[in-house]
Amino acid sequence: MLLQIPETTPLLTDSIPSIREEAAKLSTLSFDELMSRLVSTAVTFAINLCIAILVFYVGRLVINKLYKFVSGIFVRRRLDQSLATFVLSMVRIVLYFILIVTVIGILGIETSSFIAIFASAGVAIGMALSGTLQNFAGGVLILLLKPYKIGDFIEAQGFSGTVREIQIFSTIISTPDNKSIIIPNGGLSTGTINNYNKEDYRRVDWILSISYGDDVDAARKSILDIIKSDSRIVTKYVEDDRRERAELKAEHDMESGQAAEVEEEAPRRGLSRFFHRKRRPRFPQIEPLETATAILSTKPVDRSPVVRVNELAASSVDLKISVWTPSSSYWDVYYDLNERFYKELPAAGVNFPFPQLDVHLPK
Repeated sequence: MLLQIPETTPLLTDSIPSIREEAAKLSTLSFDELMSRLVSTAVTFAINLCIAILVFYVGRLVINKLYKFVSGIFVRRRLDQSLATFVLSMVRIVLYFILIVTVIGILGIETSSFIAIFASAGVAIGMALSGTLQNFAGGVLILLLKPYKIGDFIEAQGFSGTVREIQIFSTIISTPDNKSIIIPNGGLSTGTINNYNKEDYRRVDWILSISYGDDVDAARKSILDIIKSDSRIVTKYVEDDRRERAELKAEHDMESGQAAEVEEEAPRRGLSRFFHRKRRPRFPQIEPLETATAILSTKPVDRSPVVRVNELAASSVDLKISVWTPSSSYWDVYYDLNERFYKELPAAGVNFPFPQLDVHLPK
């Protein structure tokens, strides 16, 4: 069965002028008319060419200015360097594509075919790289929303480790046994992420078993004495501990700055002492007044060390110990106090039970 095309349907060949018809029209013109038409066409093309060149250079200048403006915004906003570079490259490519299409249109060339070709190519590339584009979108979200940053210890997609690098399409983490795990950003942006370094302070818990018959109050007092002797543990309020640590850091920075200033005040010879500029000490950054007021206005939560009876087990009395410490010293506090509990509590009369079996033999 043949496909019949209606007479009203225009064919592609009907819309294109025939070369013979154009040659026939030109042959009917006189020499003066032909030269006049050629000159008119050349002048029109020259004018359009000059306008196209002018538009191209002006557009390129505008694109460069816009590129620097957007780059400055990214620098002030402290946007991630990899994301900023990719976005700026995409912006420049899109703007140059628009500029080239505009210049081609000024020259009198039909641009609809170019736009259709690029659109179809974009659809084909998007379908072929659907998974990669999902990872790219996830990388953009991660770099913008910052659920984690380089140096954080995270747990996601069944892996846990320290974030070593955040790329556009994937995130690289290092496990505690020094394995490099590359996780696509698509799953990270839509999945669950456990960021252990998101908060400044964390709670450390132990379950300590003592024998039946031991004095619980005496054991609690001995445990609290060990805990309070460690300066890394919060004594009562996290806000007070944070303020105290900030003051200590400020004093340390001031001392280091004064020491550097004293070094700079060493006697100089010649003209260098007139042209040398004294280095000013760097002081710690102070939070804005609104933020400090908001922190102080909230009612602080008591984070004192706690020792409670957690369970009366089969052969032991289990005590639950809870303390708060900065996230950076979590594991050090956990292991150090573990060792101190084992070494110091027996001297205070606390016994650690272990499973026992009594066997009675008949006479």
